[in-house]
Amino acid sequence: MTNELVYLSIDVLRKFIKDVFVKAGVPEDDAEISADVIIESDIRGIESHGIGRLNYYYQRILSGQHQPVTHFEIVKETPTTAVIDGHHGMGMVVGTRAMQLAIDKAKTFGLGCVVVRNSTHYGIAGYYPSMAVKNEMIGLSVTNTRPSVAPTFGVQPLLGTNPIAFGAPSDEDFPFIFDAATPIAQRGKIEVLARAEKPVPSGWLIDNNNQPVIDPNTALLAFGEQSAAFLPLGGVGEILGGHKGYGLGVLVEILSASLQSGVFLHDLSGVAADGSPQPFRVGHFFLAINIGFFTPIEDFKRTTGNILRELRNSTKAPGQSRIYTAGEKEYENAKVTRVKGVPINANLQKDIKYLVEKLDIQGYNFPF
Repeated sequence: MTNELVYLSIDVLRKFIKDVFVKAGVPEDDAEISADVIIESDIRGIESHGIGRLNYYYQRILSGQHQPVTHFEIVKETPTTAVIDGHHGMGMVVGTRAMQLAIDKAKTFGLGCVVVRNSTHYGIAGYYPSMAVKNEMIGLSVTNTRPSVAPTFGVQPLLGTNPIAFGAPSDEDFPFIFDAATPIAQRGKIEVLARAEKPVPSGWLIDNNNQPVIDPNTALLAFGEQSAAFLPLGGVGEILGGHKGYGLGVLVEILSASLQSGVFLHDLSGVAADGSPQPFRVGHFFLAINIGFFTPIEDFKRTTGNILRELRNSTKAPGQSRIYTAGEKEYENAKVTRVKGVPINANLQKDIKYLVEKLDIQGYNFPF
């Protein structure tokens, strides 16, 4: 086993991810959707939700928390809205179909809003507004997740990392894509640090005594014991705006639970009263806005582009050579990744090798 990074091509990894899901019982078309969502994370350079999460999904299928065959049920529908029950199927499949339904409604009626209950982890939230952007629409998606974030002035993990993702087309080579969790960081980044054998930055996590948690492996164990929590965006208390991150997390919780009569907070833990695993029952919210119903699309894209350019061209702080806008770094990373491949470190190599051997997947000659 080499300690050096190995770079694997996007196409090879996409096929491997699909093969893992098919071996785990996911229908081929759904496995392809799931693989596309996961590899898109790696393409954008978002390590926390890419190939590094593949074993996570496999283990959740084994435990029964994710159903490999997705039953996408429309339980209520109007011309512009729908409520979906995902029946604990593959979150990437549920999310993709729900966002597409919102887009289809927006094509005809200007707006489409679809909410989901009883789903599972759906990958990077930014994937879904990107679908709307490709249709020259504005897209918004949020999701609640298993509890890991303490409310301001508290230490108990109750809120999920509850990301907010928003996308809008522009006249530039890349759209505006904002995708961020509402705490300072999220669980996937702790997993990345654990694989890289690096410490957790002070100020990200606290224990039940309000003390920082630094070791990533300790943190991952503590999440399961409900003895560690992320701090909201802004950090401790209200001085640096921690209450604002807390409020945004609650906003996501409401949109992900209240509209769809879903579950929330502690009930999203994935653990039954007797300690056994149970479905996570997470909820999602999707919104598609047809720009053409408001203003000509070219006018919108030009205005959005001007906003982004003016921000990037503004006066820079001493020592800083560049200002970015959301989605720019991911766009640039994608150009590199498509040529160089996805970096796979030693611990992630072990995960891939485990899946190859466990599922007896043939046809791959990985260099590790």
